[in-house]
Amino acid sequence: MSDLLKYDIADGVATITLNRPEKLNAFTGEMLEKWLLSLEDARTNPEVRVIVMTGTGRAFTTGGDVEGFSASAKQTAAGIRRHLVEGIQRLPRKLAEIDKPVIAALNGFATGGGLDIALACDIRFAAESARFAETYAKMGLIPGAGGAWLLPRIVGTAKALELFWSCDWVEAPEAERIGLVNKVFPDTELMDGTYAFARKVADGAPLAVQTIKRVVRLGLDKDLGTALDIVASSMPIVRTSEDHQEALAAFKEKRTPRFKGQ
Repeated sequence: MSDLLKYDIADGVATITLNRPEKLNAFTGEMLEKWLLSLEDARTNPEVRVIVMTGTGRAFTTGGDVEGFSASAKQTAAGIRRHLVEGIQRLPRKLAEIDKPVIAALNGFATGGGLDIALACDIRFAAESARFAETYAKMGLIPGAGGAWLLPRIVGTAKALELFWSCDWVEAPEAERIGLVNKVFPDTELMDGTYAFARKVADGAPLAVQTIKRVVRLGLDKDLGTALDIVASSMPIVRTSEDHQEALAAFKEKRTPRFKGQ
């Protein structure tokens, strides 16, 4: 990976770090491609059980580089659509393919498309100084990276519309109160707190952790009966797994489970 994006694996946790602080981690086409490659490696790499995404400097990311907006506005309607579908929208689509837990460690502010990508993660932890805003209306645009679908499901429809229409900043404590982020840490403790949680999840039964994510996601837009059917179809897979057998043996022997690959 180039210096613009760092990718590391340690203790079952893959870390993707956006590293263009002088541009507030606004990502270029090159960064996007490397981000997608990192996510795909983390998705398929058996050494990876949890994925953490963060940034360097004052921002998580502000989304796509604004310097390219003027050029894209001169494209045809078909060209603009293709640029969106083949560009930033590949990120929320890729994140939706990943059964492993994905945590956003929001080191600084996140706006527009950058906030949309944070919303596409499973869990968001924030530094105390972090701030968030959906700034599309100020730019005469609409949420392009999944925000219009994701934000109402996280904070509710009315609150989502308020944030979209007002473009107001949301400070980290308020973001925690409304459920936009799960937890706020002092700035110097963000990564330690994030990794402590990530390693706790990585120590769990991998198949169960991933299947829980899958049945939760699949059940969000289903009625209860359908959701229960999904669980009933998934239960035989986990109940007959090596992970479950190891967990039972560890319980009987009063020891910590040692799941495959750990």
